[in-house]
Amino acid sequence: MGRDTSKEDGPESVASAPAARGRRGGSPNQSLALAAMLFAVSMTFIDQTIVAIAAPEIIHELGLTSTQMQWVVNAYLLTLAAFFALGGRLSDIYGHRRVMLIGTLTFVVASAMCGAVPAGDFAQAWLIGFRAVQGIGAALMFPAALAVVIAVFPVERRGRALALFFGLSGALTAVGPLLGGWLTAWTWRAIFWINVPIAVIAIVLTLLARIPDRSRREPLDLPGAVLVAVGMGLTVLGLQQAAAWGWDSVATWACIVAGLLVLVYFCWFELRARVPLIRLQVFRDRAFQVDTAVLFFSMMAFVPVFFFASVYAQVSLSASPNQAALYLLYFFIGFGIASQWGGRILDKRGARPAIKLGTALGAVGFALWAGKLTTLSMHDQWLYAAMAGAGIGLLLAPASTDAVNRAIGASYGEVTGITQTVRNFAASIGLAVYGTLLTHRTISNVGATLRDKGVPEDAANDAARSVAQAVTGQADTRGPSGSGPVADVVRDSMQAIRMDFAQANQWVFYGMAIALAVAYLCALRHPGTRVTQDSRVSQDS
Repeated sequence: MGRDTSKEDGPESVASAPAARGRRGGSPNQSLALAAMLFAVSMTFIDQTIVAIAAPEIIHELGLTSTQMQWVVNAYLLTLAAFFALGGRLSDIYGHRRVMLIGTLTFVVASAMCGAVPAGDFAQAWLIGFRAVQGIGAALMFPAALAVVIAVFPVERRGRALALFFGLSGALTAVGPLLGGWLTAWTWRAIFWINVPIAVIAIVLTLLARIPDRSRREPLDLPGAVLVAVGMGLTVLGLQQAAAWGWDSVATWACIVAGLLVLVYFCWFELRARVPLIRLQVFRDRAFQVDTAVLFFSMMAFVPVFFFASVYAQVSLSASPNQAALYLLYFFIGFGIASQWGGRILDKRGARPAIKLGTALGAVGFALWAGKLTTLSMHDQWLYAAMAGAGIGLLLAPASTDAVNRAIGASYGEVTGITQTVRNFAASIGLAVYGTLLTHRTISNVGATLRDKGVPEDAANDAARSVAQAVTGQADTRGPSGSGPVADVVRDSMQAIRMDFAQANQWVFYGMAIALAVAYLCALRHPGTRVTQDSRVSQDS
C-alpha cells in the first residue's frame, strides 16, 4: 500500500485478541459491548420503516403534500448513503467508541427535534432538515458500532457475534411498522421520541463495557470525503426521485450521470492520494470482491422487500398496517433463525458455503413467493416468505464479516464504510428499479381491467395512473374518490384491481429472485479461503 502498516494497522487488527485492553485497564466486556451496539443501531433499522406508517398522520397534521412527505423519507436515506464512507474513516481516525457515541448523540438529538416540529410554514424545512441530520448521525454511528463489535471479538468467534448483530438488528426492521402503528395511535411524534430512551441505554452500556478506543494519527482526506458525498448523494437522489420525476426526465438522468462521473473521479483521486479516504487496493482481494458483489445484489432484494411486501399486504390483501407487519414476520422468522446458522458456518468452514447456500435458497424462496402472490392468501405464502428470509439471513453476516476480515492494510471502520455504502447504494437502485416496474405494470393491468369494463381507453389509462399513485395504503379505507361513471367503475372493480396489483408485484418479486440468482453466480467465484486470528496477525505484521 506504499506504507508500513505494522504499526498503524497491526494493533487494530489484533485488538480483538484476549490481550486487548481498554484505556482504563481490563479487557472489554464483550456481552455488554455487543448489547450496546445493538441498542444503538436498532434506532437506525427501526427508523427505516416506522416513519412510513405514520406518514398519513404527519401529512394531515402538518399540512404536507405527498411529495413533501417523500422528501421527509428520502432526506434520511440520502445523507445516510452520502456520509457512510466518511463515518467509517472518522471512526478509524478518532476511535470507534468515540465516533459511535457522537453519532448516537447526533441521531437522538435530531430525532427529538423531529418530534418537536412546529406546525406552520416552517414544518417542511424543519422536518426535512433534522431528518437529514438523523442520516448523518446514523452514518457516523453504524460503521463505528460494527467496528466495535469486530474489534472486541476474536476472528474465530466473530462470525457468531456478527450473526447475532445482523440477525437481531435486521429483525428490528420488522418492529418498525408494529411500533409505529401503536405509537401513532397516541401521537405520531412519539415515533421519533422513542429513540431517546433507546439511546440512553446504548450510551450507558457503552460506558460500562470498557471498549478500547484507539485513534490513528492520520490526516482526513477532505477532498475525497466531499467527492464521495457528492457522488453518492447525486446518484441516490436521481434513483430515489426517478419515480416522481420519471425515467424520461432530464433531471433524473442528470443526477445519476453526474453522480456516477463524480464517483469515477473519486476512485481516480483516491488511487493517487497519499492518505486516501478509502484504500481501494482492498478490492485486489478476490474474496473481498465477491463478498462486496454478493452484498450488492442481495441488498437489492433485502431492503426493498420491506416496502413492497408491506404495500402488497395493505392493497391486495386489505391488511391493516399492523397486519402487514405480521405478514413481514414470516420473512424475519426465517431470517433470524438462518442468520445464527450462517454465523456458525462462517466460524467452522468459512464464508463460501454460507453465501452459496444463502443466495441459492433466497433466489428459490423469492421465486416461489412471487408465484403465490396471486392467491391473495397469507397462509399460502408464509413458507416461501420464510425461505426468502432464510436465504438472506444465511449470507448477510458471513459476507459482511468475511469482507471486513479481509481488511489487510485498510481498517475495520474504513472497510465497514465501503460495505455499508455498497449496501445502501444497492438498496436505492432496487427501490428505484422495482418501483418503476411496479408502477408500469400496475398501470398496464388496471388499464386493461377498466377497458374490459367498457371505460374508454384514454379515461381508463388516466384512471389507472391515478390508482397506481394512490396504492400507498389500505385499499378498503383509501379507495378512489371522486364522482362520475369512471370513478364508479373503479370503485366497483376494486377486487379485480387488487389482483392486478398482486400480478404487478409478481414482477417485482421475480426481479428480487433474479438479483439473488446473480449473487449466487458471484458466490461461485469465492476462493473459499478462511481468515483466522493467526493469519491476520502474520499478514498485518
